[in-house]
Amino acid sequence: MANPILHFHGAAGSVTGSCFFLEAGGTRILIDCGMFQGSKSEKELNYKPFPFEPSTIDAVLLTHAHIDHSGLLPKLAKAGYGGPIFATAATIDLCTIMLQDSGHIQESEVRQLNRRNRRRAREPVEPIYTADDARSMLPQFIAVEYGEWRETVGGARFRYWNAGHLMGSASIELEAPGADGPTRILFSGDVGASNKLFENLPRAPSGVDYLICESTYGDREREEYALKVRRDRLRDVVATSNSPGGVLLIPSFAVERTQEVLTDLVALMDEGEVPRCPIMIDSPLASQATEAFKRHAADLGHGKAFLRALNAPNVRFTETAEQSKALDLVRGFHIIIAASGMCEAGRIRHRLKNWLWRQECTVLFVGFQAAGTLGRILQEGATDVRIQGEEIHVGARMATLDAYSGHADASELDAWVAGREPIRKAIFLVHGEESAREAMSARLPKQVSAKVVCPSLDDAYELAPSGARLVDDRTPARIKPVVPGRPDWNNDYQRFVLDLSDRLTSVADEKGRAVVLRRLRRALDPDDAPAVEGRRDGNADHGS
Repeated sequence: MANPILHFHGAAGSVTGSCFFLEAGGTRILIDCGMFQGSKSEKELNYKPFPFEPSTIDAVLLTHAHIDHSGLLPKLAKAGYGGPIFATAATIDLCTIMLQDSGHIQESEVRQLNRRNRRRAREPVEPIYTADDARSMLPQFIAVEYGEWRETVGGARFRYWNAGHLMGSASIELEAPGADGPTRILFSGDVGASNKLFENLPRAPSGVDYLICESTYGDREREEYALKVRRDRLRDVVATSNSPGGVLLIPSFAVERTQEVLTDLVALMDEGEVPRCPIMIDSPLASQATEAFKRHAADLGHGKAFLRALNAPNVRFTETAEQSKALDLVRGFHIIIAASGMCEAGRIRHRLKNWLWRQECTVLFVGFQAAGTLGRILQEGATDVRIQGEEIHVGARMATLDAYSGHADASELDAWVAGREPIRKAIFLVHGEESAREAMSARLPKQVSAKVVCPSLDDAYELAPSGARLVDDRTPARIKPVVPGRPDWNNDYQRFVLDLSDRLTSVADEKGRAVVLRRLRRALDPDDAPAVEGRRDGNADHGS
């Protein structure tokens, strides 16, 4: 029997697209099947064929419901996978909502794109999948309990451990058959922070052969936020944002982050720490996810406070597009929590278009912003951005409160990894940008004896008794250059367009603008520059 081989088909060098393909003892298992987010080049991977044949997969093990871990499951089923998708009951509840919503968003965005494509005489595109596609694969889900050993085709065994990241989230322990007996592999999923409002501390086994560990916050430390300290920081942001006719915009992940922020806001208002004002939840997905959280409230920490927040008279959920548009007409200070958390899609982009140029607006980021996303660009201090083709000057104030992050920070990750000792063979660092992985891979050898590996997208490793060995693979890379997790040429192009607009606006007269454009044309077409220059100079002389 051959040694197991593990393929890293996502979240390798970036934070999104989690997807690990394990071949072991004649069984083929997929751990997560997530959507890529970030730069346009990275998101294009969502449209490309899978680097494996979906119909040959025996089982899918899902760590949790976030779209960067579950978002391509409908595409997988559409491409021929008809087997089981194992997940906790809470994850299945959330996926039932989130995957259909993802399909709706794709259908809506493709309709808008195709309208633009028709005007540009470009070919129409198809959505990755539709809401109907998402609905049709839901019967494939099979619920598992934490701590319960299950077995797949081919004799691989697995069990789930509470990862403390999101309702229903899990780390997955897997025993894969191999030439010299079972190989014990632990997939961390996303490891929760120690200060989560609703979740328990993460749990996982020790004494594994191989650990596949997330590294999202591998290069940064958050301040220690006890609940009161976190709410005090939130109170300060609300206080500095509260201006007549102003708004506090909170781009938030619709699932759990929205519910946590809402619970804290209402608690502060109930205690008289901040004035009571309207709180609008502008996300149909958040509304539906909130119902799922209500069903599981008895199992959540601070579940009663969450239910009180839902019943607060100043909390409103928008359902229809018309209700969402009406938020632009609200007068007086108010708070809007809207998806998506990285400002890449959904209703937050409409709210930003309406408010971003105004000084009476504050944008509060409460989650990780991936490289190349609009959220990251704003967070890093952009003065001008483009949203849906429209140029907008940023007059709003930016604020960040990372106490709400669902991810363990650097010291928490180190402690979690140390708790898995002995790790006998190797640690693979995934689900992090290069700076995060590099920092964590520099620290870990001082704390653990296992070899630390940072795989690239589509790398495959043989998990041998002697250690991990990179498998030679001449399959062309799916993304060139292989730079997931970074801004791409699309980001550079948008920045260039904005800089060019600023330059042309700053020039005093038409003649100066013509000079700027001539220089640009000369740079674009150096071979044609003399002829173009001569024609322009001749025309200028003739007309004067």
